[in-house]
Amino acid sequence: MQHTRPRRRAVLATALAATAAAAGCSVPAPRRSAPTADPAPGKPIASAPARRALLMQFAAHPDDDLYFMNPDSQRLLDAGVPLVSVYVTAGEHNGVNRIAGMPGTPPDRAAYSAARHQGLRQSYAAALGLPLFTPWRRGTLELAGGRRAEVDVLAHGGRRVELVLLNLPMHTPRRYMALPALWEDRALELRTHLPAGSPVTRADAYDYDGLVGVLAGLLARYRPTVVHTLDPDPDVQHSDEATRRRDSEQPGYADHGDHTAVACFTWAALCRRVSDAVRDGEPIPAFTTTAFRGYYNRHWPKNLPPGVLKEKAARLVPYGGDPSWRCGNPSGCGDYGVGGDRPLTNRKGWVRSTHHRWPGARPALAEEPDGRLAAYGVLGLRAVRWRESAPGGVWGDPEDLGGGPLAPALGSAVLPDGRVLLLGVRLAALDGHGGANRREVVLLEQRSPGGPFLPWRGLGNPEHGDDRGRRLGSPAAVAAPDGRVHLFVRNADKRLSTRVRAVDGSWGPWRTLPGDAEVQDGPAVSVDPAGRVHVYAAGRESVRHWVDGRERTERLPLSGSALASADGELFHRPPADARLLGPAGDTGLDGYGEVVAARSAALGTVLLGTDARGRAVVRAGGRTRVRTAKGGAAAPAALHLGARGATVVGLGADGRPWSWKP
Repeated sequence: MQHTRPRRRAVLATALAATAAAAGCSVPAPRRSAPTADPAPGKPIASAPARRALLMQFAAHPDDDLYFMNPDSQRLLDAGVPLVSVYVTAGEHNGVNRIAGMPGTPPDRAAYSAARHQGLRQSYAAALGLPLFTPWRRGTLELAGGRRAEVDVLAHGGRRVELVLLNLPMHTPRRYMALPALWEDRALELRTHLPAGSPVTRADAYDYDGLVGVLAGLLARYRPTVVHTLDPDPDVQHSDEATRRRDSEQPGYADHGDHTAVACFTWAALCRRVSDAVRDGEPIPAFTTTAFRGYYNRHWPKNLPPGVLKEKAARLVPYGGDPSWRCGNPSGCGDYGVGGDRPLTNRKGWVRSTHHRWPGARPALAEEPDGRLAAYGVLGLRAVRWRESAPGGVWGDPEDLGGGPLAPALGSAVLPDGRVLLLGVRLAALDGHGGANRREVVLLEQRSPGGPFLPWRGLGNPEHGDDRGRRLGSPAAVAAPDGRVHLFVRNADKRLSTRVRAVDGSWGPWRTLPGDAEVQDGPAVSVDPAGRVHVYAAGRESVRHWVDGRERTERLPLSGSALASADGELFHRPPADARLLGPAGDTGLDGYGEVVAARSAALGTVLLGTDARGRAVVRAGGRTRVRTAKGGAAAPAALHLGARGATVVGLGADGRPWSWKP
């Protein structure tokens, strides 16, 4: 679909309050630069007793959550975490709901939108273990600015799902893509598209600030502890025009334009939510975030094993429905082009992978001088530190370290003297309206082991220009025995850039590692017994390997995406395979998703991953141990090997850390 900026229309532009600086978020302001984000630490964070776990996901179209956010969202729902799913567009497209080979039908956008919403209700009824055509309670929800949305609610067995349907159009009257145009042009106004049978009876108007305000208002209303979004910064992807149109990708990038625009609006709303809370005297909202890749999935080896893939695809079958079904909805019983076996036979293969935009969002762990563990993560878009109140896994409240707004993943390294370095990606500006949209690597360095930190410091970006700089990957870092720290990030060319911190604390220039092969995000780094730094990254045809900055030429296997490294050795999962393979073959750690490897003289090699049911699993000494505690996980877990043995630390869906000693 062509993304062309529309003509500007005269509307009344409302001023956006510039309250961002107090909260450490960069929120767009009309026709001028956004306020500079305030990285200062020390603000209060919502206390654990005030929070109940709740997952809130924001999608552009009805089905984005099913294609891209599962199985993560299903795992949380299975753990009893309530789910609120917000769909920004009506999904009306061209109004044709058909399966290839069926007789043509006249376009009916209102009916097609209603049929897709019915498909969502069918899919989530099945996810709750109910019959597909279980009636939902349908009503309206009052939104900011007097707008209304449809809200559909279904509860069963202590679990609950709410679907919030904003119903913005997918296209302007001139056939421009509406949401990308709204992100770029503050003078554009869109009117909602009412699906057939909707309890909302009047159309509402949205401009740029109106949509950001509505999304921020929903965040304030529901107060989620886990937020799922789409990818605000998709990969650069150059395709010929015929291929691009066939793949429904925006010009130059590996995703649909609506996905990118809705993700940007959502991240702007997350910043607004934090700034509004601070303005109103509230503590920082304690939520974690995960952004999911979209059409990226079709360009790389698949990463879901058969069992997990079957479960994920099964969620799309009731969404797709069938024309022969008697669901009680006159407009149709699903998005017919998606049902049956089509999720698995679609050549684009979107369902066959689930990729996080910023992999590695597990807690960063460090042992303090008194033997207690400290865990670092991102909460409310800001870095935080949790400390054990006593050795053994009783965690205190989070301490705000500032630095926001930050992407979910923190890289970390522990210096020889025990001081911690934290490295993150900061959304330095997120303006829209043709304004700045900027990312930078930032550093937080500890003054003394277990002590306070120096002020945040910017390390720049290996790319020149904001647009290329947005493609920055998650930071990965390791401290070498000689005292130097090696930092690695994926760049816009899908290669690895590195920067090295010298022993005296000075940083060298950015440089790109040799080799022209493209790789995925989430490199695995480790130091071997000889002190050499190893980096592995999953490529299109094989895993790529660098040692001390030089690319190795040995032929390595192909991996879906999950890599780990310990003492310079590689552990990986082949594409679409549950097995984790190591230097000696099958390790016995079956599952999917991200993995961690570590080695100590006392324990040997210890592997941490996720099994097919989403539970943390440890493999060591020929034995497999599974964490069976309930509650759901907001992110992959981390592994620490120390004097107390192996400790696994994760972040629960309620935003609190948990410990497990397998």
